[in-house]
Amino acid sequence: MTDRPKLGVIVSSAREGRFADRVLAWTLKGLAADGRFDPEVIDPRQYRVTLWHGDMQADDMSRLKATLDACAAFIVIAAEYNHSYPAAVKSLIDAGKTEWEAKPVAFVSYGGVSGGLRSVEALRLVFAELHAVTLRDTVSMAMPFQPMNENGELAEGEMADRALALVLNRLEWWTSALSAARAATPYSLSGGDRSARG
Repeated sequence: MTDRPKLGVIVSSAREGRFADRVLAWTLKGLAADGRFDPEVIDPRQYRVTLWHGDMQADDMSRLKATLDACAAFIVIAAEYNHSYPAAVKSLIDAGKTEWEAKPVAFVSYGGVSGGLRSVEALRLVFAELHAVTLRDTVSMAMPFQPMNENGELAEGEMADRALALVLNRLEWWTSALSAARAATPYSLSGGDRSARG
């Protein structure tokens, strides 16, 4: 048992031979060294996420929703495909609704010269619609395909290490603040009833 907040580490790609596994390994090493969160990997493959979340098997859907609900915060390992995010992560995100509300979401992105930032910017719009709070600070890896080996070890990775440390500091703050706010007032009570009294 742990009293550390549960952190969902979401893999955005479901492709065979995906580079995401290396970035995931790097991120998990950083989280283990930091020690403030209890990470749980959320992989579209393990929940057999389909191109449309409505086609998922009922047991996979219920397991996924329960996992999302148990998390106090999230990090998305954000791949960039053709200026945006992979289809698998959109289906995974769409499988939840209230499970995302008033929770912080951080990003570790990777890609070509953009470092995956176009994927991150597109995902921000999706999470805003779900009432999640995305962090401004990110870890962005441009062209990491040669510098990072299969074990997630990044040559000359000091800049990425510093970026992750900053992201985790921000994530800890937002996780604490939003967890306290949700405990004080369920997010579902923060909407229509109060504004109607206005």
